[in-house]
Amino acid sequence: MPILAKYTLPPSLREKLKEPIGILVSGDELSTILEKERIVVSVGDQVTASILREGFHPAICIIDYQSKRKENSKDLNILLQSCGKQVMQVVNPPGVITNELWDCIQRSYIDLDADASVRIEVDGEEDLAALPAIILAPANVTIIYGLPDRGVVVVPSTEEYKRKVKEILAEM
Repeated sequence: MPILAKYTLPPSLREKLKEPIGILVSGDELSTILEKERIVVSVGDQVTASILREGFHPAICIIDYQSKRKENSKDLNILLQSCGKQVMQVVNPPGVITNELWDCIQRSYIDLDADASVRIEVDGEEDLAALPAIILAPANVTIIYGLPDRGVVVVPSTEEYKRKVKEILAEM
């Protein structure tokens, strides 16, 4: 069965996506932010691991068991597997957002409650998953994703950030 891409990243957008959609923070600032947030969604293996190491658990984490396109260590994967009471698996090739990934994130938000947590395991790449995570997020959610070699991006679910993502998706 063919994989249906909802959105495909054109080369013209690659540079734009290297800029943070939200607030770029250092690792030191992350724990202060986490203490204030009630519902956090993490996108990326390193970001999720950093949140877990700080003693917090994301309501939803989206991971692919890779960092910078290289397989993670066994220890890192064991840590990541401690996140999420429910596990969903999706296929999402590099450079696209599949219908399957989009729908999985949407279902995770619908089922979101204080006791539930979801780990979305991506077979392929989760790099663009922050986009649907932001645009689909309810008002009380904060999305956190990483920008390689730059830091962590914190995106409160506001209309301003949703508008930014809509503009990006319109170019895909």
